[in-house]
Amino acid sequence: MASTETMAPTVPPLTILTENERDIAEGVYQFAVETIGPKSAQMDRDNHIDPDLVKQFFDLDLMGIEIPEEFGGLGQNFGTAIAVIEALARVDAACAVVVDVQNTLVANAILRWGSPELKKKYLPQLAKSKVASYALSEAGSGSDAFALATTAAKKGDKWVLNGEKLWITNGLEAELFLVFANADKSKGYKGITAFFVESSWKGFTKGKKEDKLGIRASSTLALSFEDLEVPEENVVGKVGEGYKIAIETLNEGRIGIGAQMLGIARAALDYSTKYVKQRVQFGKPLAEFQAIQHELARMDMELECARLAVYNAARMKESGRPFLREAAIAKLKSSEVAEMCASRGLELLGGYGYVKDYPLEKLYRDCKIGKIYEGTSFMQLGTIAKEVLRREIP
Repeated sequence: MASTETMAPTVPPLTILTENERDIAEGVYQFAVETIGPKSAQMDRDNHIDPDLVKQFFDLDLMGIEIPEEFGGLGQNFGTAIAVIEALARVDAACAVVVDVQNTLVANAILRWGSPELKKKYLPQLAKSKVASYALSEAGSGSDAFALATTAAKKGDKWVLNGEKLWITNGLEAELFLVFANADKSKGYKGITAFFVESSWKGFTKGKKEDKLGIRASSTLALSFEDLEVPEENVVGKVGEGYKIAIETLNEGRIGIGAQMLGIARAALDYSTKYVKQRVQFGKPLAEFQAIQHELARMDMELECARLAVYNAARMKESGRPFLREAAIAKLKSSEVAEMCASRGLELLGGYGYVKDYPLEKLYRDCKIGKIYEGTSFMQLGTIAKEVLRREIP
């Protein structure tokens, strides 16, 4: 029952997905089991993703799922991206993060707010060759995301960026960065502007790589900018529109986080179920004890509720309807369910659950970030509460 075993890639009927989405997700899961699974534990220990895997993500068009085919992407919908992220996270959440950030945050932002010139130049790179990252957070602006200290000053036909960023996912592998800086502090958050930056430009420095609890193969870096010159044409959207871009991309990104958490929860349930069917105590398999059956039932029930929340939010986004509340619910619920499933699954394995030879220990570490990044659980509760209080109750 060690984690090096290959689990049978059983995939239940995903009735909330279209046939096309289901086929793509099942193919990605098979790939993940065969290719990522054997490397997962070592990448976790090394705190580093295998570069060959990243190349394969590009080769399989997983880094440009919504990017139109004319730019080299897969040309699929948002639901497909979410299904792919969930499928990857069932095997390795860190790999899912790499694909998630590329698709739901960066590519989405360029597709929605990039000029025709930016799209023509960068979408093919995002789809086929270059990892991207999303640089919003700073030491003094976490949940208060718009307390940015990074500045942008106009200098001729360029903008000059100065400042530092923290907790930047994909930072080590990325060559392209969506960076948020304040172009006019007198306007507060309305001065925030988004820039698309290349890490090879003078004045761009990658700093400390964080040694994290979970999703360790996914790199998290500090960045610094010292008189970094950015061409005028690399402004994403309009000057002062950065706050809107950040809010809306993070709303979409939270659905991606929800998909990551679904994958972790499903992996915990699958492995726990397999284990209790084989583990014999008091003369019979653990699965024959009613208390164990009830644990599995509760895990399965909560996972189904979380899955419905995540894909409901994805469908609302696709249909052009407001989905602020739904995205918050999806992220909050799925992160809680992932933690519950990983924790209870670990306990079902007993002492084996607590050691690194079995996968529950890693799943337990990987799920914790779901309550923290792209908006803490406290922030999601606040968002949901505001929407509740806006209701007119007869």
